[in-house]
Amino acid sequence: MSPQPQREDTGAAPAGARVPAFARGWALFLDVDGTLLELAEHPGAARAEAGLVAALDRLQRSMHGAVALVSGRSVADLDRLFAPLRLAAAGQHGAERRGASGARVLEPPADGALAQARAALAALAARHPQLLVEDKGAALAVHFRGAPHLEPAVERALGDLAAASAGEFALQRGKMVRELVPRGSDKGGAIAAFLREPPFAGRVAVFIGDDLSDEHGFALVNRIGGHSVKVGAGASAARWRLASSAEVRGWLGAYADWLERAP
Repeated sequence: MSPQPQREDTGAAPAGARVPAFARGWALFLDVDGTLLELAEHPGAARAEAGLVAALDRLQRSMHGAVALVSGRSVADLDRLFAPLRLAAAGQHGAERRGASGARVLEPPADGALAQARAALAALAARHPQLLVEDKGAALAVHFRGAPHLEPAVERALGDLAAASAGEFALQRGKMVRELVPRGSDKGGAIAAFLREPPFAGRVAVFIGDDLSDEHGFALVNRIGGHSVKVGAGASAARWRLASSAEVRGWLGAYADWLERAP
């Protein structure tokens, strides 16, 4: 059964508001690329500014650790990006997770399916050098931001690999990227797992994301009475909206200020 958080809202958001009114008792779940950070041409080119890291640190302290990153990146990459901060994190779309206690779970696909997919994607990249293949450990991504015309070829190749994997992989679509992720791994499942553990258990889930892979998280949060926040334009199951990554960072800083001032 999905965890049922207890609401501690201070009041309804004003009419016309695009985000919920601040309240204590939240658990924050945050996508990274396109949400906390602007999308970069290359995943390795992304940088977290010191002000963002400081705001997340303040939130982690004020919320007694109930802040988690929920990303397509690996947990190791998230630690590198937000160093020296070390947050609870779900990586590779939930295939990898580290709780607030530091306990870590990794659910990779079978070695045979992973090796076959790696070889096929290496061959694809050799034929199309404009593509970037990212091996995250349990998930494999192909970025085509530098060659948008190759989207159909990437979609077809990864769709075929998912179909041939005997259920080991699922195809995940994103902005200028397609991924093979271990079947059954998604951000909604990762958030639900966090909510069964301290310090997240019993809190109202707030999930902020921007991409198709975040829709699983929005659906879960909606079902349990939390707050789902979509970043940017486009259709979404999310019930609230922020315009950009810059607006997300400003909102998080304002929430950190509010928590530190609120009685």
